[in-house]
Amino acid sequence: MQAAIEASPVWRAKDDLLRGAPGVGRVVSRTLLTELPELGTLSRKRIAALVGVAPVARESGRWSGARAIAGGRAGVRSALYMAALSAVRYSAPLRAFYQRLRDAGKAVKVAQVAAMRKLLTILNAMVRDNKPWDPATVA
Repeated sequence: MQAAIEASPVWRAKDDLLRGAPGVGRVVSRTLLTELPELGTLSRKRIAALVGVAPVARESGRWSGARAIAGGRAGVRSALYMAALSAVRYSAPLRAFYQRLRDAGKAVKVAQVAAMRKLLTILNAMVRDNKPWDPATVA
């Protein structure tokens, strides 16, 4: 995989761009490049649904339950989970977002999935606009 990324200037540029974001290392970047080629081409809602981090309502008639994440690409979701754990710890904008959710009474996993979705939408916008990570524009 490394040889393929180094051989292609397009993939190498995307890899460098993604690895500039906090929490995104070699494994996460390559997982996104190989298993999510739609990155940068879809809207934030569609990319979140494709990965499986968008909240899905399971309602019928009068029954209304809590939203949950479902479906999507499990490999991308698991790599994104590890990236979000690191980003929440070391990135000020994502840490503030996560802490705001926790202070509002959200469960830990709910806040972590929300951080995953936020990180994914940021990475999607970075690839779409071909702009590097900038904490000022993220916040």
